[in-house]
Amino acid sequence: MTDPTMHITGFIVIVAVLGISAQWLAWRFRLPAILLLSLAGLAAGPWLGLIKPGEQLGAMLNPLVGLLVAFILFEGGMNLKFHELRQAGPGVTRLATVGVAITWILGSSAAHFVGGLSWPVAVLFGAIIVVTGPTVIMPMLRQARLGQRPASLLKWEGIINDPVGALLAVLVFEYFLYRGTGAAVFQVLTGVAAALAAAVILGIGGGYLLGKAFIRGDVPEFLKAPLTLAYVLLCYGLANLAQHEAGLLATTLLGITLGNMRLRSVDELRRLKEYVSILMVSGIFVILTANLDPYILTRLDWRSGLLLALVVFAVRPVSVMVSTVGLGMAWRERVLLAWIAPRGIVAVTVAGVFASLMAEQGYPGADLLLPLIVSLVLITVVLHGSTIGWLSRRLGLAAASQNGILVVGASNWSIELALQLKEMEIPVLIADSSWYNMSRARQLGLRTHHGEILSEHAEVSLELNDMGFVLATTANDAYNAFVCIQYAADFGRTHVFQLPIHIDGDTQNKMSIKNTLRGVFAFGPSATNEELEHRHHQEWQFHKTRITHEYSYEKHQQATTDDVLLILLLRPDGTVLFNSEQFPLEPAENDILLSYQPPLPGKQ
Repeated sequence: MTDPTMHITGFIVIVAVLGISAQWLAWRFRLPAILLLSLAGLAAGPWLGLIKPGEQLGAMLNPLVGLLVAFILFEGGMNLKFHELRQAGPGVTRLATVGVAITWILGSSAAHFVGGLSWPVAVLFGAIIVVTGPTVIMPMLRQARLGQRPASLLKWEGIINDPVGALLAVLVFEYFLYRGTGAAVFQVLTGVAAALAAAVILGIGGGYLLGKAFIRGDVPEFLKAPLTLAYVLLCYGLANLAQHEAGLLATTLLGITLGNMRLRSVDELRRLKEYVSILMVSGIFVILTANLDPYILTRLDWRSGLLLALVVFAVRPVSVMVSTVGLGMAWRERVLLAWIAPRGIVAVTVAGVFASLMAEQGYPGADLLLPLIVSLVLITVVLHGSTIGWLSRRLGLAAASQNGILVVGASNWSIELALQLKEMEIPVLIADSSWYNMSRARQLGLRTHHGEILSEHAEVSLELNDMGFVLATTANDAYNAFVCIQYAADFGRTHVFQLPIHIDGDTQNKMSIKNTLRGVFAFGPSATNEELEHRHHQEWQFHKTRITHEYSYEKHQQATTDDVLLILLLRPDGTVLFNSEQFPLEPAENDILLSYQPPLPGKQ
């Protein structure tokens, strides 16, 4: 007899490997992660039969998915900053109120008159489609590199609407369940009150008390993350006892509360939750798509197809365009919002729960609810995931590429470097807290940011969607290291560079500093801030050299002196590669090599 434990172990291993592999392939080939995750689940489940979540997890499937979604919403809530609402607040408010109402009304009407569903099932369908799942939105935003305002709007809307849509579906079901008893309205009102009370008390109140305990030092550092995780689960469970699906709203409010309390350890907590959340999102999408019955979609007919087309191409655009009237939003932002509305895990989970319950109550069309929602999720994931990057770039809301360089520190040398980068058509931004240091950069027409690069103001005001590298060049080596540490999570540790640390002694002493506490040392051991400034005053100059078949890199080395400092190279496809001891340059034909060289003899 086969050990069931081995089935579960193999199931977990397959889901984890497929999920992370799909995420890596999406990053490597710049494809929508959600699309590859869905294909991985379909391949492992219906197509190959490697995993069967419904059979292997049984009754645990829905509770497990609910817990994972609650954790994902908590992590998303931690990333919602109140300062983002200064620009996105009015839009988020309208989308989460007027937009939800319009989507619900239009979606319900279309489901009844076009899809042929009975009114109870149609109204439930309309409630479910108001969600725009953050489990889908967040990976899309990570890849599209949108500007701050449209990204904030999509992020806030997705994270808020997910629990709101789930709760709305619960209340709709309870209304029709108790409609014949005369207590339907009372049941809905008490349900709303219970959900809001539980969410506020457990999410906001509990989160505030937990944050205060962290601030007072009542919790040691090594227990903060485990305690937070445990309370997320407790918050979800207790809120659901008060009202079904209220746990999603409570955990979202918990994340928003902790994320805005300015806790000293909030960055560590947020990064840990983000890493775990990526694993959870990957696993959930593989599980849910692997659990799909391929024959479920055969229940749909032409009326169902027309209904789905109306939801994607009419209901969402009308909802956004009407709800954002008078807000002063640019038409480009409204167009993007009108198109991007992928549905995700919560929609499928809620539909799966209530479809069977509505069918038990004898409502016509209840058997179509789940296949309709599953089809809507697949359609929106494919359409929106594959077009968000292209559309956002065409509308001017995202960078065409992410090969720009954020230079921290406005010295004579770094300003000259920025000018060379600008000539090479590489986006460059110089940041410095000294107005005096920045004056020359501004006079030369460079893109600048005056202020502390690590401040909350910089987080709000800086548009870094076209930046792919950080180069810290200030005279303070410790500050350079701290800048690289802070930006490593967003740019990647191999894309944050700093000038070598000035330490008396050999190179080994410099390299012995833990690489997790600094950036990659750029250019070479001698390229310290002091040495570069010294060479600037000796009239060293930047040189751009195109490597060709006739003038190879070997010939270039022979034609220059040994003390030439290689800076970076620009590939024909726009790829930028920095020179460092850890990652030495290997120029190829048609690459443009930027170097820093001493003046020619007789020109000193």
